[in-house]
Amino acid sequence: MAPTTDNAGYTGDPGAARSSLEALRAEIAKAVVGQDPAVTGLVVALLCRGHVLLEGVPGVAKTLLVRALASALELDTKRVQFTPDLMPSDITGSLVYDARTAEFSFQPGPVFTNLLLADEINRTPPKTQSSLLEAMEERQVTVDGTPRLLPEPFLVAATQNPVEYEGTYPLPEAQLDRFLLKLTIPLPSREDEIDVLTRHAEGFNPRDLRAAGVRPVAGPADLEAARAAVAKTAVSPEITGYVVDICRATRESPSLTLGVSPRGATALLATARAWAWLTGRDYVIPDDVKALALPTLRHRIQLRPEAEMEGVTTDSVINAILAHVPVPR
Repeated sequence: MAPTTDNAGYTGDPGAARSSLEALRAEIAKAVVGQDPAVTGLVVALLCRGHVLLEGVPGVAKTLLVRALASALELDTKRVQFTPDLMPSDITGSLVYDARTAEFSFQPGPVFTNLLLADEINRTPPKTQSSLLEAMEERQVTVDGTPRLLPEPFLVAATQNPVEYEGTYPLPEAQLDRFLLKLTIPLPSREDEIDVLTRHAEGFNPRDLRAAGVRPVAGPADLEAARAAVAKTAVSPEITGYVVDICRATRESPSLTLGVSPRGATALLATARAWAWLTGRDYVIPDDVKALALPTLRHRIQLRPEAEMEGVTTDSVINAILAHVPVPR
């Protein structure tokens, strides 16, 4: 792939693309404090053409994180607040009658963007949740029998609150499986929280990222060059077998009613390749698989009720499997 440049000075060279994507952390840190793992997860999802489920209590900067990422990559972003009365057409768009021409024309919905923030996705009924399935899987929207392609790149970043269940509609397994990663956004440490309050006291406005100094440090050409480089990252047969053994172990775990499907195994291999490339290697090692196992698999497994009552979590099951499955040499 030949290096390309645009008017912002970006380059399509893989080496420069890696440097630009690494610079995202510093750029997003101008607006968001202490969420490096989430930033890395979002970049991995972009490299793998996947989607991300962000889980965290209200007020931990989930929305700000996505907006800052879009600004640092100069991508178009739209936000949809999911509510019980939201209709599928409110997301995908609909045909609108034009009295002047006596014809129906398509009015695109907010899904026609690069980075769609689906805020509190579990607050809308399954019918509306399912309107995202075609967009997430096929990268298109079909209205009145006509498929319409979505922009490239396209990523859905959906948020949900893990502690409030009244008036919510849990995502079905089929839709959860469409998310490449599930990232948990923790409460900040004391030092980070002091930093957040200090910034606000000094005039930081989360609605004005330009004033906060967030500037584009990478662009679509860099992202495309990075994806091409990730696709060339070598995977040995031993690593492939290691990924398969981890996923098969979830299907045999006595703590689970649902293990990881082959789609989940494919996702783990893809995220491990992206992580290997981001860390500067052109081949995957077992540590890459371990590093992405939790965010890639935690939403693809289901605990038995008795295990849940005993305090077992999906993360603890995956960690136990990682400790048990032999690591290739």
